[in-house]
Amino acid sequence: MLGRRFISTGRVLRSQIGSSPIYVGPEVKVSIGPLAARKTIRKGKNMLSIAQLVSVEGPKGTLKLEVPDFVSIKKDESSGKLSVDVVNAENKIQRSMWGTVRSLVNNHVIGVTEGHMAILKFVGTGYGARLENDGKFVNIKVGASIKQGLEVPDGIKVKSPSLTSLIIEGSDKQQVLLFAAKLRDFHPPEPYKGKGIYVNGETIKLKAKKIK
Repeated sequence: MLGRRFISTGRVLRSQIGSSPIYVGPEVKVSIGPLAARKTIRKGKNMLSIAQLVSVEGPKGTLKLEVPDFVSIKKDESSGKLSVDVVNAENKIQRSMWGTVRSLVNNHVIGVTEGHMAILKFVGTGYGARLENDGKFVNIKVGASIKQGLEVPDGIKVKSPSLTSLIIEGSDKQQVLLFAAKLRDFHPPEPYKGKGIYVNGETIKLKAKKIK
């Protein structure tokens, strides 16, 4: 008779990303306090109570992040490291949110010190972009005969080093990538000739044209 194999479940599972420290420079101030109006959101079959507000302030501005009530953020003044923790690391929801919150806070720390950037490349004959209205409007030219483009959101700066490239900069990584994605939507890279708007060095595999 084969012996039974027992698996121990007594050890606390820690999030590899969540438990990693965040290095914060002396010019960055991080604080966490109660949210003015508590929110409740659904995550799968569970409900999350969003009751805290994290504020990250640095040379490039201030970013805020709403986090669940089971998250704690502490700074070690001697080492300058920021640690993110949760009340119960064995809880599946808390463990999954642990790494997410840590990544978002880290992105905000980088954003208020160095900033985030996205580079757009326009591929195709006559394809390109031009800044108008003192850099507040991006005029996109990707084969359409009508004028098309987007207003530049607050907190975002756009540069045009050439007619076929754009540089998007901002402290909020999510907003930078969101604006880049909206511009890309005017003409995503197509798989036959490779024409389109590419973001951050993305590549595609070209397909052979079907011959009937």
